[in-house]
Amino acid sequence: MARCPTCQHENAPQAKFCGECGARLEQACRQCGHKNPAGSKFCSECGQSLAPVEAGAQGLRDAAPASYTPKHLAEKILTLRSALEGERKMVTVLFCDLQGSTPLAERIGPEGMHDLLNRLFELALAAVHRYEGSVNQFLGDGFMALFGAPIAHEDHASRAAFAALEIRESLGTLNVELAARGTPLHIRIGINTGPVVVGGIGDNLRMDYTAIGDTTNLASRLQTLADPDSILVSESTHELIRPYLQCTPLGAREVKGKAHPVPVFRVDGARERRTRFDLSLERGLTGLVGRQWEMGLLQSRWAEALAGRGQAVVLIGEAGVGKSRLLYEFRQSLSDQAVAFEGRCLPYERGVSYAPVVEILRRLFGIGDQERPEDAREKIKAGVERLGPELKETLPFLLNLFSHRSESEA
Repeated sequence: MARCPTCQHENAPQAKFCGECGARLEQACRQCGHKNPAGSKFCSECGQSLAPVEAGAQGLRDAAPASYTPKHLAEKILTLRSALEGERKMVTVLFCDLQGSTPLAERIGPEGMHDLLNRLFELALAAVHRYEGSVNQFLGDGFMALFGAPIAHEDHASRAAFAALEIRESLGTLNVELAARGTPLHIRIGINTGPVVVGGIGDNLRMDYTAIGDTTNLASRLQTLADPDSILVSESTHELIRPYLQCTPLGAREVKGKAHPVPVFRVDGARERRTRFDLSLERGLTGLVGRQWEMGLLQSRWAEALAGRGQAVVLIGEAGVGKSRLLYEFRQSLSDQAVAFEGRCLPYERGVSYAPVVEILRRLFGIGDQERPEDAREKIKAGVERLGPELKETLPFLLNLFSHRSESEA
């Protein structure tokens, strides 16, 4: 009998496609391309192992991108595709690979490997899509993702790095569930920023990207250099992400295909959230000119709040007009008794419900961006108790707020 690697249905030995789900039963060797009968563990042409890759990733590899791309991203990509053909763009390439998949597959079998890889890919794709990246291709037990194309973002390097951190965090949560089975998963991620040429995009979102120079190759090489559960980035990526992420320089490394050693950096985690204004503040500000009327209005509203009459002020203006600077100067003018919390709306958090409110609560409760869910829950409970027993009834709502993700992010 020929067992379908996608749905596990038993088919007749001579069947080429599954009678239950329609999936192809032949297993193509990723090394030589030879077609092997369903259920084969090794290629009959070259001896390449088939089980770790084909049993786990075949469904996603053969699926059209439209089937695993969120609807809102698919619509945006298809809207932009006519302007993308042949366009030269700066993008960030991310390679993610499962480390030690061959011995793991031998230990748990093809069916178990299939389930584990599907769960891993689901978590990874959710992270990539949250930051509006696109999965270009699946590579055995890993994948390649692009940020900055086909959907253009000026912060594509940061989006790729934050997606990588989220993939690693999600894997840690998954490994907690797998601890009892003794089958932890470990990944390696490489990221590089450089130019590519964008090819055509079809109705099913299949697309071709041809790298200019070694943009894609270097990202792949960095992935192979990475230790288990580590994220390595190139110098070009590091220059773009260092204001927002903590990185450790690992020195220059020998890379296959490169005449000279390449500077490599390891991404350790996110810095406290900073805006462009925060970066300008570090470089130093010139004196504030004008804005006396606006500053007077804010100070009068503050006086009303101190008198027990709560106030709400909406500040509206074009980008770059000086909204952040005005608020900074206002906060500087307040007394030491004032406590200020900030919540910011980031472009890649449009699908996250109440993102600014969650950020304010994180600061209030002392919850870090990489906090484990169980530790975050304890801090929320302790914070609510500290604020007062009358707020205890809000605890279920706060816990749900921190764990909630909108449908567009799923």
